[in-house]
This record gives sequence, structure tokens and C-alpha cells, in this order.
Amino acid sequence: MADWTDAEKSTISAVWGKVDINEVGPLALGRVLIVYPWTQRYFGSFGDVSTPAAIMGNPKVAAHGKVVCGALDKAVKNMGNILATYKSLSETHANKLFVDPDNFRVLADILTIVIAAKFGAAFTPEIQATWQKFMKVVVAAMGSRYF
Repeated sequence: MADWTDAEKSTISAVWGKVDINEVGPLALGRVLIVYPWTQRYFGSFGDVSTPAAIMGNPKVAAHGKVVCGALDKAVKNMGNILATYKSLSETHANKLFVDPDNFRVLADILTIVIAAKFGAAFTPEIQATWQKFMKVVVAAMGSRYF
């Protein structure tokens, strides 16, 4: 799906190595549910998602945010074959969960915002460009089984 330079691989690994999955995952998924409220329809079993405070304090949102980041960890570790890494996950989201594939882009954008906020000035435009290339490949892989 993508050709990665050694510098890009190193940058992505370095960024991801500094990410606290237990913090960033819940923050990112919580923000998705708040900023894009239509995404809440996929999480009906999560209980109270009626207010931003309820969403950010919801343990099921937090747990699933960690799961999402765990899946992203697999992409970081399998950069040479992200498409195959996400084949089953894409099929599940397409054929069982019926998730609109545009939501993967939404999540990737929010995840990038959360990471940028955590890193501050250290998240340079060059690092961001590499990270967003990576996220674009992940989003494409997640949407690969839809069509």
C-alpha cells in the first residue's frame, strides 16, 4: 500500500513509542463521540453517552479507545503489510458492524489532534506529515473490504 523510507519508519515508531495507549485511546475515541455525535450510534451498548462528561467518564468508551490503539499498534509493528494486518478487522467493520468507512478518517484525524496536543512543539510539521501518511494507509486498509 505504501513505500516507507527508513526515516518514515523510524519517525512512526518513535511517535508511537511515546504514546500512552491507556491515555490517548480513551481521549481520542471520546472526542470522536463528542465532536461527531452521529458516531454514537455504533456504541449503543456503551450506556450513557448523552453528554461530553458522560462520554469522557464512560469506562466502556475508555476500554474501546484502548482496543482501537491496540489495533493501531499492530499497524506500527507490521508497516510492510498493513493491508493484510487489517483484512479481518475491515471485514468485521464492513459486514457485521456496518460502520461507515468515513469514520476511520474521522478517528484518524482526531487521533492526530490528540497526539499533537500531547507532543506540543515536538510534533513538527515534518513529523505530522509522516504520521498522516501512516494514518492514511491505516484508513485505506480499514476501508479495504467495503468495496
